[in-house]
Amino acid sequence: MVGQRFLEAFAERGGHAPAWHITALAEEPRPAYDRVHLTSWFSGTSADELSMWEPEFGEKHGIDLRLGDPAEAIDRPSRTVRTRSGEVLPYDALVLATGSYPFVPPVPGHDAPGCFVYRTIEDLEAIRAAADHARVGAVVGGGLLGLEAAGALRAMGLETHVVEFAPRLMALQVDDGGGAVLREKIQELGVTVHTGAGTQTVETAADGTVTGMVLSNGATVDTDLVVFSAGVRPRDQLARDAGLPVGERGGITVDAACRTEDPAIWAIGECALAVDGRVYGLVAPGYAMAEAVAGQLTSQKGEFTGADLSTKLKLLGVDVASFGDAHGATPDSLEVLYANSREGVYKKLVIGADGALLGGVLVGDTDSYDLLRPLALSGAPLTAPPEQLVLPASIGAAPGPIALPDEAVVCSCHNVTKGAIRSAVADTGCADVPAVKKCTRAGTGCGSCVKLLTTLVNDELASQGVELSRGLCAHFDLTRAEIYEIVRVKGITTFARLIDEHGTPETGSEGCEICKPVVGSVLASLSPALGDGVSGHILDGEQAALQDTNDHFLANLQRNGSYSVVPRIPGGEVTPDGLITIGEIARDFGLYTKITGGQRIDMFGASVDQLPLIWRRLVDAGFESGHAYGKSLRTVKSCVGQTWCRYGVQDSVALAIELELRYRGLRAPHKLKSAVSGCARECAEAQSKDFGVIATSSGWNLYVGGNGGMTPRHADLLLTDADYDTLLRTIDRFLMFYIRTADRLERTAPWIERMEGGLDHLRAVIVDDSLGICADLDDLMGRHVTSYEDEWRATLDDPARLARFVSFVNAPGTPDPTIRFVPEREQIRPADTFVAGATLEVRSLV
Repeated sequence: MVGQRFLEAFAERGGHAPAWHITALAEEPRPAYDRVHLTSWFSGTSADELSMWEPEFGEKHGIDLRLGDPAEAIDRPSRTVRTRSGEVLPYDALVLATGSYPFVPPVPGHDAPGCFVYRTIEDLEAIRAAADHARVGAVVGGGLLGLEAAGALRAMGLETHVVEFAPRLMALQVDDGGGAVLREKIQELGVTVHTGAGTQTVETAADGTVTGMVLSNGATVDTDLVVFSAGVRPRDQLARDAGLPVGERGGITVDAACRTEDPAIWAIGECALAVDGRVYGLVAPGYAMAEAVAGQLTSQKGEFTGADLSTKLKLLGVDVASFGDAHGATPDSLEVLYANSREGVYKKLVIGADGALLGGVLVGDTDSYDLLRPLALSGAPLTAPPEQLVLPASIGAAPGPIALPDEAVVCSCHNVTKGAIRSAVADTGCADVPAVKKCTRAGTGCGSCVKLLTTLVNDELASQGVELSRGLCAHFDLTRAEIYEIVRVKGITTFARLIDEHGTPETGSEGCEICKPVVGSVLASLSPALGDGVSGHILDGEQAALQDTNDHFLANLQRNGSYSVVPRIPGGEVTPDGLITIGEIARDFGLYTKITGGQRIDMFGASVDQLPLIWRRLVDAGFESGHAYGKSLRTVKSCVGQTWCRYGVQDSVALAIELELRYRGLRAPHKLKSAVSGCARECAEAQSKDFGVIATSSGWNLYVGGNGGMTPRHADLLLTDADYDTLLRTIDRFLMFYIRTADRLERTAPWIERMEGGLDHLRAVIVDDSLGICADLDDLMGRHVTSYEDEWRATLDDPARLARFVSFVNAPGTPDPTIRFVPEREQIRPADTFVAGATLEVRSLV
C-alpha cells in the first residue's frame, strides 16, 4: 500500500515518463491491494475489489510493474539492483518499501501444517481451506490484526480462542478499563480470551497436524488450526546486506526526508526506522513518508517527523477507537471517564493542564471519534466541558456544538485538514463527497473519517446555499422513497438491476450495509406487486444476501450467539393447548421463557440448528412466525374488551386479532407496533403505538405516530368514531403511505413530524385522497394480504432454505460449543455476562 501511494504521489508531482523511467518490483503475484480491509475478503470482497492498482495507471505514467520478481541484492557502488529472475536494473533513485513480515514465536510446532500467518490474500486462502476441515481455531496475538483474524475464524463457524501475552487486548491502543470492556464484549460473542499468557508449545499429532497449544500459565487449548498474529518485524534484510545502517531492533535508519545513509536510497513504511526512532506499523504514517519522498524526488519540499497513530475500527462487531495521548503520558494531564458495563461502553478523555483535549479511548461507542480526534490533534482548548463529551445524550449531556479549527487534521491517512476540505468545496468547486475525496484524497485511506468528512462537506455546501443531496448512501443518489417508486413502477426484482440502472456509477455495484438492507426491505414489501414468479421470501436468491443478521435466520440473535424464537400470538389470545405446546418446546430444548410487553412469549437460547426443529413443532400446533426479527409488524396488543371487562364498549380482542393477521409480515422502514383498547381507560396503551385504536360508544378512534422507548411520543388523533370499514381502509393507507415515503430506519413518529403539513397533510392524503393515490395504496395492501405466507412454514417446506440452518457448514449437526448457559431463577441465562450499573468517574479541572 505504501509503495503504491509513493507511485501515485510521485506521478501527481510530475515524476513520470518521459522525465523518469520507473520500475516497481513486487514480490507478490498481484499489484498492491488494500490490507486495511483484508478481512472483508472472507465476507465476499474479491481480490480485484481490494486492488489499489488501476489498469491504466502503469501505462499512463510509464511505470514498469514486475510482479513476482522482487529485489534480491543492491549494488550501491554501481547503483544497480538484481532481481530474483537475475535481471540487473540500474537506478538513479531507489525507494525501499519492503514493508514487514509477521513475527512467529519460535516455539516448538510453530511450523506445523495447521499453523498460518495473516498477512496476504494467499494466507487467507490457506486459512479458509484449512477451516473447512477444522473445528477449533486459535489466534496468537490480541492486537488489531489478531482480533480481525479471530473474527474471521468465528465467522467461518470455528470455536475460537485468542491468546495474548499482554495483560489486556489491544494493549497499545486501549487502557486497562477499555481492555476490560473489550474483553467482555468479545467473550459475549463466543470467543474465549486468554490474556497474560504466552504460547509455549504447539502440539501436533503423529502425522504432524496441530492438536493443541500449551500456554505459559499451564493452560491448554485444544485446537486444530493456529493463526499467528503476534506483531510484525521490518523487512530490512535487503538494506542490511547492502551495508545500510539499521536500528537495534530493526528498521532501515532514515532522516527526516526518509533518506538512508546512501543519498540515492530512501526507505518508507514499515521497513523504515523514522527520525523519531519509531517503526510505524499503520498506513497513515507510511503514506506520509511516501509523500515526503515523492516531494524530495521532484525537487519539492518533503519531510516526515512523526504521524498520528489514532485508530478506529470494528473488531468482531465491537467498536474500538483510540487517539492522541490515549494513555495520559503527558505530565499534569487529567482524565474524564465514563463506564457503563451494562451497555458495554467505556470512554476516557485525557485533558491537558491548559484545558486542551490530548487524547482518549472509546470502546463500545465511537460515534464521537470523528470530532474528538481532530480536536485532540489541533491542540485547541475545548469550548465545552469535557464531561459533556463522554456522557450519553440519554442522561442529559449531549455534546454541544464544538467548532473544529481549519488546521485540524480530518484525514490522518493523507494529512488532509478541515481547511483543505472547505477549500475543495468553496474554491475548487467540488459539489459532493466523492468529488472532495478525489480532489483531496480524504476518506480514501482507512475510511474512519468519512462520517466527519460528509458533515464538513455538507456544511460548507449549505453555507453557499447549495441544496444538499438526500441520497441514501454513496451508491444511490436517491432517497428510500424514490427507490421504492422506481422498483414499483419499473418492476425491478433484483438489487443488481437496481444499482446497475440507478446507482452511482463511480461507486461500483457491490452496495453497502446501508443500501442493501433497504433495497431488500423494499423488494420484500413490493414482491406481491412485481408480477408472477417473483418470490417475496427473504431467503430466496439475491434477497438472502441483502438482509440484516436477524433476517438471515428468521430469528433474533442474542448476546451469546444463541437465538430467540417468538411465535405470533395475535391479540395476546392463546388456547390452553397452545400454551402447553410452547411450554413443552421450551422444556424439551432447554429454553428461557418470558412474557413480553407485547402479549407474546419469547423463548431464548436456541442454536441455529435447533431453529427448524422448534419451528416445526410450533407450525404443527398452529403457530407462525411473530416476525420479531424483521422490520415489520411486531404485535397488536389488546385489553380484554367488552367481552369480559365491565367498562368495555367494543370487542378489542377481535379487532386486534384481525389487524395483526392482516398486517403480519408487512415489511417496513422500521418495526411497527399497535394496540387496541376497548374503552377510554386505555389499558392497551394504544396512544404510544405507531397506530393505535380506542373504542368509543359510536365506533373507533384512530391514533397514529406514537412511539415508546427512549423518545416517547403520544400518537395524534386521526379519525374519531370511525366505522369498521373506514377504520380498516384508513390504517391500510396509512401503513402503505408510510412504507412508500419514509426514510431508512425512520419510525412513524419522526416521519409525521418531518412531513410538511404534518398530520393535516397526512389526513388529506389518506382520508381525502388529495394526491389521487389512495386506489394505488389500497391495491398494494390488498396484494400483501392475499399473498402472505408464513416464513417459518415456507422455510420448512424448502430443503434449499433449510440448508443454511447449521452451526458449522463443514460439520452439519455439530452443536456450537461456544454457546454456554448458567442457571438463574430456575431457568437459564447466557454464561459470562454481567449485570451492573453505569459508573461515572470525573477528574475535572476544577
